[in-house]
Amino acid sequence: MTTRSGTRERKDEPNVPLPTLLTQAKDIAIERLHQRLADEGFEGIRYVHGSVFRFIDAEGSRLTMLAERSGLTKQAIGELVGELEDHGYVERAADAGDRRAKIIRLTDQGRMAQVAAARILTDIEQRWSRHLGGDQVALLRRALEEVIALESG
Repeated sequence: MTTRSGTRERKDEPNVPLPTLLTQAKDIAIERLHQRLADEGFEGIRYVHGSVFRFIDAEGSRLTMLAERSGLTKQAIGELVGELEDHGYVERAADAGDRRAKIIRLTDQGRMAQVAAARILTDIEQRWSRHLGGDQVALLRRALEEVIALESG
């Protein structure tokens, strides 16, 4: 049943599984992140581009390393790198240790986008802290870290 405010009442519905709630919270946060990035002029960054931004080393990374870290195929990562290259966020450069290989590096624009994303995610967490209280968010963080450690083996 929907309330007058447009929200759904949940008292007669079964509990939503916790992993589903976690996914919904993540999706909302990532949607806000990308909207704010676009608002700040970082156009063209999509959710899947996080597979590059999250795993690239400060000095750059080989495509194979990005694929390994992200769990995507080399072909998939190659396509994402191509998209980010088209938008000016990354560049390919010869690897000094192996001229046949290429290193993927963030451009100045890519580094600025990465810094902006970190700031925006901090803002989102601070918003949660203001609404829920810092202790609740700290407790949530610790609990999620423990679940990750448990499930990661």
